[in-house]
Amino acid sequence: MTGWRLRCASAGAAVVLDHLVGDPPDRLHPVAWFGRAMTRREARAWGDDRLRGVGHLGAGVAVATVPVALAWAGIRRSGGAVADAALCAVVVAATLGARSLDRRAAEIGEALAQGRIEEARRLLPALVGRDPRGLDEAEIARAVVESLAENTVDAVVAPLLWAAVGGPVGAAAYRAVNTLDAMVGYRDDRYRRFGWASARTDDVANFVPARVAAAVVALCSPGRASGIVRAVRRQAPGHPSPNAGVVEAAFAAALGLRLGGTNRYGEVVEHRVELGDGRAAMPGDIVRARLLARRVTAVVAAALASPLALALLRCSTGRPCRGVR
Repeated sequence: MTGWRLRCASAGAAVVLDHLVGDPPDRLHPVAWFGRAMTRREARAWGDDRLRGVGHLGAGVAVATVPVALAWAGIRRSGGAVADAALCAVVVAATLGARSLDRRAAEIGEALAQGRIEEARRLLPALVGRDPRGLDEAEIARAVVESLAENTVDAVVAPLLWAAVGGPVGAAAYRAVNTLDAMVGYRDDRYRRFGWASARTDDVANFVPARVAAAVVALCSPGRASGIVRAVRRQAPGHPSPNAGVVEAAFAAALGLRLGGTNRYGEVVEHRVELGDGRAAMPGDIVRARLLARRVTAVVAAALASPLALALLRCSTGRPCRGVR
């Protein structure tokens, strides 16, 4: 079995792979396949019942993890450490979305910078679920910054940490839970019960990663660290999500912005707590938020790769190479 140091390094390498290659087209993307499979299952299995929702969640996790587990077990039995690490990197890269997240945010930011607000509204649903109609530049910018914050956890930090814990199976299980939350984890009449298990499991899966991400934001913004801690402790608890509020508060304080406010989701209007004590977000802040998200990604990837680097350094100095197998 590959040592945990090599497994962590594979997760870090997945960030590089995602940066270089990005997401394949939907017709080739395993997460898109998973989404279509679970949409078909939902059509057959839906019921206004929590127990049915638990079954849907269990089926989704099995669909995502069993093929990965079988492939991983076969490679581990063959004793190929390089193949093992390569499988980890490829699977984890498929669960990441750092490059696509950054690209979509950049496209919206560019449209706003060029005064093409209708195009920015058209592009916004690729990042957020709120209704883009009638949003002005400041509201679109706020939505993008909030999405960058939340998805830095969902699309980067959480899958990397779960990969470090459980290898490619851990990353695949996390992506299944997070995708199902996005599909059925709503509090409307259809999903309040059926999506309950997916939503609550996603909350648990993201609890530690969200707080790790907030800590890394503070590490990347040492001059604002005290404000970040204050925002996370005092303001984040008022957010409806126990995890999104934490990282959004951290981003708001790090960037000197004020996030939160009124969001419209179709006919539903939510008034969310304000996060941060700065000014309202503007189109130029999208670039700043993208850079912060990149720094958080780089720090987490480097931290995961560091145990292997230290072990190899021990080997190079003639010390016992514990953990490198």
